[in-house]
Amino acid sequence: MGVGRAIDEDPLARLLAPPPNETPEEREIRLMLEAEARARSERIDDQIRAEKAALKKNKPVKVLLLGQSESGKSTTLKNFQLAYCRDQWEIERASWRTVIQLNLVRGINTILDLLAKELAGAQDHGLGDDSDVSDVESPPSPPSRSGKPRPPKELHFGGKHRLLKLRLAPLRTVQRDLEMRIGIHAGADVHDVISSEPGSPVLGSSGRKPQEFFVRSATSWKELHSRMPSDGTNTKIQDAQTRETADIIAGCAEDMKTIWNDPAVREMLIRKGVRMEATPGFFLNDIDRIAVRDYEPTDSDVVRARLRTLGVQEHRIKFTKGPAAGSEWYIYDVGGSRTQRYAWYPYFDDCDAIIFLAPINCFDERLAEDRRVNRLEDSYVLWKAVATSKLLAKASIILFLNKSDLLKQKLESGVRLRDHVHSFGDRPNEAEHAIKYFQNHFRDILRKHSPEPRPFRSHITSVVDTQATAVTLSAVEEGVLRDHLQRADLL
Repeated sequence: MGVGRAIDEDPLARLLAPPPNETPEEREIRLMLEAEARARSERIDDQIRAEKAALKKNKPVKVLLLGQSESGKSTTLKNFQLAYCRDQWEIERASWRTVIQLNLVRGINTILDLLAKELAGAQDHGLGDDSDVSDVESPPSPPSRSGKPRPPKELHFGGKHRLLKLRLAPLRTVQRDLEMRIGIHAGADVHDVISSEPGSPVLGSSGRKPQEFFVRSATSWKELHSRMPSDGTNTKIQDAQTRETADIIAGCAEDMKTIWNDPAVREMLIRKGVRMEATPGFFLNDIDRIAVRDYEPTDSDVVRARLRTLGVQEHRIKFTKGPAAGSEWYIYDVGGSRTQRYAWYPYFDDCDAIIFLAPINCFDERLAEDRRVNRLEDSYVLWKAVATSKLLAKASIILFLNKSDLLKQKLESGVRLRDHVHSFGDRPNEAEHAIKYFQNHFRDILRKHSPEPRPFRSHITSVVDTQATAVTLSAVEEGVLRDHLQRADLL
């Protein structure tokens, strides 16, 4: 029986039990030491809890920019940089001059490609990556008195257009030089840059789509372009190249304005469904300001500039003011083309917020990489995939219904939404009603497919409008921070 009692006895209880024959004085000392030990242990626990809370609070906020290609993700990232990283923005401003010049020259070369086909009497077989091409055939000519549609008027191109084409020919070389300069700064192989054709939205005679010029996200072309090299000889060479490029562009300014404003050229673009104004990096209305020798980019120019980037761009923002002061955000701009979407999923883990950009002006357009797929339908599919993902069940989702300005222009030009989205029905063909319809559709998808109930947050945006977007980003900043702190149990 003594053995059984020894086995059943708790060793910890024996250790903590008062010593036998303890005197009152010894007991008082023992209790005092135990109280001090408990207080010390509680202080340590409080410190550990405070450190954990601080880690949660100071943990970087991870934000993903998602959406199809040319939905406005990179432009949104530039708006974040403009609003919250002003010093770095000013350092990098000059590096965008080359990109904006490239955008302007490429737009003119696009027109020259189309004009060359007209002058040669060749049929146009399609358009490439840089154009914003509608599914819709060109609007028919008004009917004649007999009720039969009139054939479209023949476009008349003559000696003036041939002369313009000849006088603007140096811009071909300028485009190649600008692409090579950006490519070398981005760390590209010189042979690859020289051997690749200049990006153009028009198919060549072979019928093959030329590749749009791009840089890889892993390169730091802006830093290299902004940093002055230590070799004085290289500096002089670069300065000479920059001046030569500016001289050629300035010398072609009047001819560029003439060809862009030519009525026959404008009619040609309409008939071919080429909306130059809707293409990323459109600067043809700014020739007077940009095609000068001492051109300096404005904030708006940098935001509107187009440089295709492959891969994932990461930008870190340390907030110094506002609700998020003291916090750091990691913002990721992931590629939106179909071939790049596989790279999204590794970034879903531990994501705090998604800013999803849906371009609502593209209801009548097709994906550049798959002409069978409507761009609006593709946005719905992507939104559903994001809403359904269990990895993102705890993440905040903010929807940007982007390019609302282009939607308004398109509807006012006579394009009818119901001809492409039959469920729109007999609603008025106005931007206000179209936006409300799109909002409701995206909201229904989220409510139906989200693994957990969560609020639907949407903003009507035109992210090339820097002032309006700054207001939107302020609201997004506050909402994302609040959700982040709630998840960290600090609210």
